[in-house]
Amino acid sequence: MNLITRFLHPPDDHFFLFGPRGTGKSTWLRENYENAYFFDLLDDETFRKCLAYPEYIKSIVKANPDIQQFIIDEVQKIPKLLDSVHQLVEQEKSTQFILTGSSARKLKRESVNLLGGRALLIHFHPYMAAELEQRFDLESALQYGLIPLIVEAKNPQKKLEAYIALYLKEEVQHEGLVRNLSAFSRFMEKISFSHASILNQTNIARECQVSSKLVADYISILEDLLLAYKLPAFTKRAKREPILHPKFYLFDAGVFNVLRPKGPLDRVEEINGAALEGLVLQNLRAWRDYSEEQADIYFWRTRGGSEVDFILYGSKRFIAIEVKNASTVYRKDLKSLKAFREDYPESSSLLLYRGKEKLLIDDIICWPVEEFLVNLFPNKWPL
Repeated sequence: MNLITRFLHPPDDHFFLFGPRGTGKSTWLRENYENAYFFDLLDDETFRKCLAYPEYIKSIVKANPDIQQFIIDEVQKIPKLLDSVHQLVEQEKSTQFILTGSSARKLKRESVNLLGGRALLIHFHPYMAAELEQRFDLESALQYGLIPLIVEAKNPQKKLEAYIALYLKEEVQHEGLVRNLSAFSRFMEKISFSHASILNQTNIARECQVSSKLVADYISILEDLLLAYKLPAFTKRAKREPILHPKFYLFDAGVFNVLRPKGPLDRVEEINGAALEGLVLQNLRAWRDYSEEQADIYFWRTRGGSEVDFILYGSKRFIAIEVKNASTVYRKDLKSLKAFREDYPESSSLLLYRGKEKLLIDDIICWPVEEFLVNLFPNKWPL
């Protein structure tokens, strides 16, 4: 595959770059910082040296005064390195330090030094559809997702299965995050049913035959490994009683598809609908994190049954977005968007669907989801 330009713009300040394994953090860094000194903690020899002697990095930096950038890849493997980096940040004013990670678990657990707030926190994501341009294919993205490691694989299905096994083995088992790996594996299967749904930890615990507290711990592990996230409810100036529980999403549509069990009783439309909703959200999250403007993403649901998939709320935008896994739009599909607009007349509305034509129905724009995604660029809005 030809080189795909990522939308993230490299900052001039010190920064942490966090993103799941396989999203291309190291590749992006090597492309944008060709002359940087690279500490790869996945390399056994480098790992052993830094683990035994955390001050080792200071001797390297001081011995190379002409090098302007130093990169520590997968810094969570040796959190104590951050103390040395913090000292270097104070001493080497003309040097930029860049630290990457695919897990925040150890950093949180050990309450390590995060450079005293002197570094930006930047999130890296799977490909955006617009990054792939004409190579983006909606059906393929729904089945295999947009993780660069998978998109560029000759056999994406097998690569996805190996990817999940990698996380279970390396990130979970090797770091001792869970005592019972088989129970965690069952949880991973069960939690896939919660993708794009209101999170109910009690039901998940019952199905996994474990305590609700253990399920909460497992969900926290997924969040720290950047494999999943919770979407909060929109409750600002609520006129109707809102649902307060968050919705749950795995970070990539392909990961969801691999984890989600399928059988004769499972409706393909239901699975594809959840995958499509998650695919739109992962693009919206990347758009937000790569853009200069500040915006938060929520969902809206009332106890009366009205629900809007996503609410984009920021200083420049207030948009309600509904995603429909259907090729035809009916007026009844706009009911929740209209209800939200009644409560929040300041907002605009957008419905994304699987059809081919742009439509305007009752002053609500209905746009083909594939066309929307390939036109979603940071610092711009397709409409």
